[in-house]
Amino acid sequence: MTTGLTVLVPCYNEGAQVEVAHAELVEALKELGEIQILFVDDGSADDSLARIRRLAETDPRVAYVSFTRNFGLDAVMAAGVRYAAHPWTVQCDADLQVPPSEILTLLGKAAEGYDVVFGRRLGRRDPLIRRAGSAIMHWAARRVFGIDMPRGASTFRLMRTGVARTIMDLRLPWFIPAVPLVGARYAVTPVSHRARTAGRSKLRPVKLAGHALELFFGFSLRPLTALYAGGALAAALAVLLAPVADSPVAGAAHLLLTGASLAALALVARYVHRLLHETSPLRRYYVRESNLALAPEDTLTGGLPCPPSPGRF
Repeated sequence: MTTGLTVLVPCYNEGAQVEVAHAELVEALKELGEIQILFVDDGSADDSLARIRRLAETDPRVAYVSFTRNFGLDAVMAAGVRYAAHPWTVQCDADLQVPPSEILTLLGKAAEGYDVVFGRRLGRRDPLIRRAGSAIMHWAARRVFGIDMPRGASTFRLMRTGVARTIMDLRLPWFIPAVPLVGARYAVTPVSHRARTAGRSKLRPVKLAGHALELFFGFSLRPLTALYAGGALAAALAVLLAPVADSPVAGAAHLLLTGASLAALALVARYVHRLLHETSPLRRYYVRESNLALAPEDTLTGGLPCPPSPGRF
């Protein structure tokens, strides 16, 4: 089915997993034709980059892009599909909780005519709080906020590289709900899942909550609709309570309306922030080092040579 596959491997402080991930990927995909293993180092503070460099020196299939700082998974995805060398790209996390052999499962499903195939993790081996939080978030996205979320879709996914680039160019905060939004043909297929053997998950509860807010406010206008309705109700209550302005009931209502007003301001601010992010001229990431030819706009120096360490003018 494929005439070439890029394996996008996000790395953030995954030094202990770099060589392990490379070895398992090479073994699992040895029957395929051309492959590129593209490590995107998201500003790691450990020895991840040094280990990736050593792999690239011995294996011509290994490419890497290293960011100037930690920009997050959205930026990793944007850079990964931008520098993917082949028509298909699969995202496979360095923790290898989904075995690399499952890439063949995604390829088999894509052969049926899909643009994107998501893996649905069977027997997910993550902590209970992580699984529960993810389930609640996906349920709320579909049921409360009306977002079209492929049920069970995960970050283990195979994509036509051109389709993924088109979606990333939209600067949307989440890839999963963007796929049905643009009308791409997609499927969700079951894949096995196993416990992490090294390192720690980088998604803490606070970060997961931030991701949820990006999802809810980036793809749904229902909160604004509720805000409009609440504003109308508050105005009506103000009129009704005007004759008894000095009563305890009116005082309690005043406190309630004040709190609601502050919440409304926070909600509007969230949407304004989302709009500014989508229209900002700033790039999602900047690259410090790579063994690929970089687009000048992706570097801090605009493509000009940069000394390896700070020096005097």
